[in-house]
Amino acid sequence: MAAPGENLRINPDRLWDSLMEMAKIGPGIAGGNNRQTLTDEDGEGRHLFKRWCDAAGLVTGVDEMGTMFARREGTDPDALPVYVGSHLDTQPTGGKYDGVLGVLGGLEIVRTLNDLGIRTKHPIVVTNWTNEEGARFAPAMLASGVFAGVLTQDYAYSRKDKAGKVFGEELARIGWKGDEKVGARKMKAFFELHIEQGPILEDEGIDIGVVTHGQGLKWLEVRLTGKEAHTGSTPMPKRRNAGLGMARVIELVHEVAMDYQPDAVGAVGHMEAYPNSRNIIAGRTVFTVDIRSPDKATLDEMDLRIREGISTICEALDISFEIEQVGHFDPVTFDEGCVKAIRDAATRLGYTHRNIVSGAGHDACWINRVAPTAMVMCPCVDGLSHNEAEEISKEWAAAGADVLFHAVVETAEIVG
Repeated sequence: MAAPGENLRINPDRLWDSLMEMAKIGPGIAGGNNRQTLTDEDGEGRHLFKRWCDAAGLVTGVDEMGTMFARREGTDPDALPVYVGSHLDTQPTGGKYDGVLGVLGGLEIVRTLNDLGIRTKHPIVVTNWTNEEGARFAPAMLASGVFAGVLTQDYAYSRKDKAGKVFGEELARIGWKGDEKVGARKMKAFFELHIEQGPILEDEGIDIGVVTHGQGLKWLEVRLTGKEAHTGSTPMPKRRNAGLGMARVIELVHEVAMDYQPDAVGAVGHMEAYPNSRNIIAGRTVFTVDIRSPDKATLDEMDLRIREGISTICEALDISFEIEQVGHFDPVTFDEGCVKAIRDAATRLGYTHRNIVSGAGHDACWINRVAPTAMVMCPCVDGLSHNEAEEISKEWAAAGADVLFHAVVETAEIVG
């Protein structure tokens, strides 16, 4: 395969300006973004991305899950396309770069190729996957999961947010329900650029993370039911306190994760207590357990221990429980050829790099099931993400996009 020369780089100022322009849509309250999936703000961000794609000469298709595919033709109409991208949706208190860097980094590849008049044998398709975050509609990576055949489209369409709004209806409401069958596209390869969302690269002064594996994940939604009662007049031994049960499960999850160090992690994130009144003992709690490990056996052991621990806790407190798995994917090993293309690109460009395991889930984790896939990571300040204070430098963004450019274009094969 032909590889672009060492002198070829993306336009770092244009990439950065695009990131800042997208960040104006769905601004947060503390400098970040709130552009949750299928909101009006998500729709507005999609329209901006579409206008940029049109200006770059791309033809954009949309599938029935709302995923956007912007195609730059190759010289061989029969050659399988090389896909690149990530997501534009954010957390409720999200940053300006999580996901967005991968989409706009992919667009910058096309813009740079246009600037240089370079053609590739294989088409290049820049992708914006719907509902990667899973903040509004669980589970995460919903559209890529349907694309990969892991989830059904009916299941995805039936997902509800906290207000009871349904995914399928909201997708139609914002006008981004396409008519293309999900999963019909075939890929030569898929590449995703992302911020690390952890501290390793910055702490070690490394430019590029070459992602070789992804952690497996399980999300368990736990519902505890006790009995609402007056906080002042109910004797302690008579209480059936669902809030206390939640507190003990939080501690349990932490203890289990600590037993499988250094790679396993676990926490309780989303939490609700009812009736949430200062002088009423909580009669019901709903919360989500998030556990992750790069080893499937470890992940399964953690899951079992937490389920058994919840049963023991609830028996002792005389409360009932329900556990529903609302998200899951097994640990991922990315394609050796795609990983090598990223590593070789970093070497060729003179960037320091190291192998890294992704601690977060990404659309690439599902697409890896149906096409050769790999990821590029760049540092983020203090490893902070899913926070409005999330930050990267222009230089980090450029380095990641440069490596992405070389890996993608090498795979798409320059026509000389």
